[in-house]
Amino acid sequence: MKALLADSLPKSTVDALTALGVEVINNPKLKANELAGAIGDANVLVVRSTEVHADCISTAKNLSLIIRAGAGVNNIDIKAANERGIYVTNCPGKNSIAVAELTIGLLLALDRRIADNVIDSRNGKWNKSEYSKADGVFGKTLGVIGAGQIGKEVIIRAKALGMNVTAWSRSLNAAKADELEVERAASIEELAAKSDVVSVHLALKPETKKIITKQIIDSMKPNAIFLNTSRWEVVDEEALYEAAKAGKIRVGSDVFSGEPEDKTSPFTNKLASLSNVYGTHHIGASTEQAQNAIADEVTAIVKDYKEKGIIRNWVNKAKTTAAKFQLVVRHFDKPGVLANVFQDIRTEGINIQDVENVIFDGAKTAVCSMKLESKPSEKILAAISARSEEVIQAQLVEL
Repeated sequence: MKALLADSLPKSTVDALTALGVEVINNPKLKANELAGAIGDANVLVVRSTEVHADCISTAKNLSLIIRAGAGVNNIDIKAANERGIYVTNCPGKNSIAVAELTIGLLLALDRRIADNVIDSRNGKWNKSEYSKADGVFGKTLGVIGAGQIGKEVIIRAKALGMNVTAWSRSLNAAKADELEVERAASIEELAAKSDVVSVHLALKPETKKIITKQIIDSMKPNAIFLNTSRWEVVDEEALYEAAKAGKIRVGSDVFSGEPEDKTSPFTNKLASLSNVYGTHHIGASTEQAQNAIADEVTAIVKDYKEKGIIRNWVNKAKTTAAKFQLVVRHFDKPGVLANVFQDIRTEGINIQDVENVIFDGAKTAVCSMKLESKPSEKILAAISARSEEVIQAQLVEL
């Protein structure tokens, strides 16, 4: 097995993969437009923020697994991977604490204007009267949009600061809200209107793109703080800029449009240039603790795939299929049994959508479950059951 690491990962990852017998090509400075030329005959591609486009996927003759060394997979062309039958996996939850820590850091930095304090002190300016005007966050209401793993970590830290927390997400029901000890908002609009601080923790999906609309931004309290450590695309950035420019709100953001791909190029973004906007360099997951946890997960994904054929954290598996029937065949574990069953099904032009074959202890018998697009005839079912030296029982279930 050969793996191309197209982003920076700890040396321990290279060493661990090599110890597994994987040939590692470590090229962390590759850009998106260089991947197609660099992928070669690699079986595994590992990326962090580098985009994986369709040309890379179609060029890679041996590629079967793409690993996103992080949580989201919006930098990978999932449609192209699906068309080539390539697994896409990620490392969910491994950077949650790091992102939550940065979120709270931005909140406190904005409230106390820490960056401005530092700049003035470095330039020999002492302005204690100006910088003594912070509000403080104790007793304030934090609205958390997205109550996944990162959102939950933010909630924990906000409550430790004595903040009241209200939350919204599509999956947050009353029971989950009670478990988190937060107030459940009926909508993002309701949350934004009642919160002193709004913090966004949503994955980028078609349904979340620009979900934070101009209307929502305009409904925020005067001088409220807006925090975004998720993806810039989930927010109407132009509306956010206009609100911040007018002095209506303060902004702390780790994500901006126009971020340089190579991580060191000049950067221009009008939102980031405003004095009441504290911007960081998309570093939410960039702590040693988080990177080591992600690196360990990458190694675990490759190990499971290489040694067991298990796809850990598989994100592009179909959640539903066109299958309407399930055929369960209890059979003797010997060569040719399933080949004969598959041939019987094939004669009627029935497509098998999903197959699982499990072996019983002792390796004498097994059960194969097949999900079928259409119903096989009684004749075919009888033919399968008639091979008593191969088949113990065949049972059809309508899904």
